Amino acid sequence: MITELQTERLVLKKMEVSDSSSLFKIWSDSEVTRFINIYSLTDESQAIEIIEMLDGLYQEDKAIRYSIIQSESNKIIGSCGYNSLDFENLKAEIGYELGKEYWDNGFASEAILALLDYAFNMLNLNRIEAKVEPENSNSIRLLEKLHFQFEGTLRKSEKSKDTFIDLNMYSKLKTY
Repeated sequence: MITELQTERLVLKKMEVSDSSSLFKIWSDSEVTRFINIYSLTDESQAIEIIEMLDGLYQEDKAIRYSIIQSESNKIIGSCGYNSLDFENLKAEIGYELGKEYWDNGFASEAILALLDYAFNMLNLNRIEAKVEPENSNSIRLLEKLHFQFEGTLRKSEKSKDTFIDLNMYSKLKTY
């Protein structure tokens, strides 16, 4: 699996422990973590643990997470990737988040389009899924703009921050 993807303004680089300081700053912001399945971090060691856990999934070909680097500044501005890879069924689930100072600049769209291109054209996947909390209107707008199809609400389907939550399922197929 490729460890780096490039777009016009971004480099998506496989997340490494050396990224922990930058990612800690992002993941410690309660506005950023509001709709992701982690509590806001309070210590950089927590970021290291997350990165090491994700690396273990990468080693097993089950997931890959990229640090999103803004090319112009060479700063890490967020992360994205395939939260799960299912090669038997040719599908993956994506996830993403940006530091709030980078919201509304098209960076998330650019990163997701790179993930879609790689998934459909290099990994030959058939389906990309995104699960979004119904209250996360910014992410829902983004997925709809990228022509993901709303499939329904998975009621109390996953536990997030010790509470079962509803998730809206969106997908995009290779053929559309």
